[in-house]
Amino acid sequence: MSASRPRRRPLRAALFSLLTTALAGTLVLHPGAPPAEAAPATFTHPGVTVSRGQLDFARGKVLAGAQPWKGAFDRMAASKYADLNRTPRPRAVVECGSYSNPNLGCTDEREDAIAAYTQALLWYVTRDERHAAKAIQLMDAWSAVIRDHTNTNAPLQTGWAGSSWAKAAEIVKHTYPGAWANSGRFATVLRDVYLPEIINGSNSNGNWELTMMEAAVGISVFLEDRAAYDKAMATFRTRTAAYVYLASDGPLPKTVPSQNLDTRDKIVRYWQNQSTFVTGLTQETCRDLTHTGYGISSISHIAETSRIQGQDLYGTDVGERLRHALGFQAKYEQGEAVPGWLCGGTLHLGLGPVTEVGYNAMHNRLGFAMTNTQALTERTRPSGTNNLFVAWETLTHGDNPA
Repeated sequence: MSASRPRRRPLRAALFSLLTTALAGTLVLHPGAPPAEAAPATFTHPGVTVSRGQLDFARGKVLAGAQPWKGAFDRMAASKYADLNRTPRPRAVVECGSYSNPNLGCTDEREDAIAAYTQALLWYVTRDERHAAKAIQLMDAWSAVIRDHTNTNAPLQTGWAGSSWAKAAEIVKHTYPGAWANSGRFATVLRDVYLPEIINGSNSNGNWELTMMEAAVGISVFLEDRAAYDKAMATFRTRTAAYVYLASDGPLPKTVPSQNLDTRDKIVRYWQNQSTFVTGLTQETCRDLTHTGYGISSISHIAETSRIQGQDLYGTDVGERLRHALGFQAKYEQGEAVPGWLCGGTLHLGLGPVTEVGYNAMHNRLGFAMTNTQALTERTRPSGTNNLFVAWETLTHGDNPA
């Protein structure tokens, strides 16, 4: 990336502001796209992936010593992200290349963001103000310095870090009664540095755009930006339909129009050379289950945020795709033999700690059996963090009725 890129940020932010303003109330999707979910007239806070009711439920279970929540809390409290002596490592320009080469501030930013979220959760459960102060210190350190993300992985990095920043900021701003003097500066950085990098999506592998939209939706909730929320949700609906295959889609998976996947051969190549399509298969299953897990996780996080904001996507094709994607991947993660027609008979496992949110929504709330997903979820509790953007979801969502 050019060294001049940070100086272009004000123009880019201004253009983004004009675009989202123009989009408010007039969003038009491409033909055949799923219907958009309009932003709520009034946003619910805290409302990014985890609600106040969910936090209260988890807190009550931890204080009562109930499992698996107490074990999940203890795992979080013992992690490096819970350290009250953690020193923030902000950078003005975070440069992230493919496969973390170069890695100039990328790990530092992601992990400081996860630490801020961790500290916010610790504050909520314990009411120890030192944890709220630590979360604020981490967010303030970065908002005072960060001005840009550069190199090829910039959009993905922004999505990863932005997802955790938004969750942390929501909890601190809307539950901590103490002062956060620089909350406005943090909001400005989310609007001017993070949102323009992610809001227009990506034509890379689907986990990129799903993670970017997770951050965009979360930031939009924190900023109460209805236009950005609508734009991100529309992109999310289109990408989710193109990421998880259902037999009802027809002989070929749905596509994102901007990618021009207009022949069977192009679609097969994009789906990692997989030519047999079955319900629950994802665009990245034959790449590896780790990247697939990133995409599934972001689908569940956005659906959960939408539910908290008053529009439940779990009853739409989003929930259907999420349920089948979890079940399909979980059965192989649990050890079922891989058939020859699937990815040449070989799968690279490692789904990660990504099942709790979707399993809780689809099994506990909606009553679907989800036998494979249940077995995997219960075997891997308490889930931890993938050190990118997923963290502590047995604590926040495990069998959580709120």
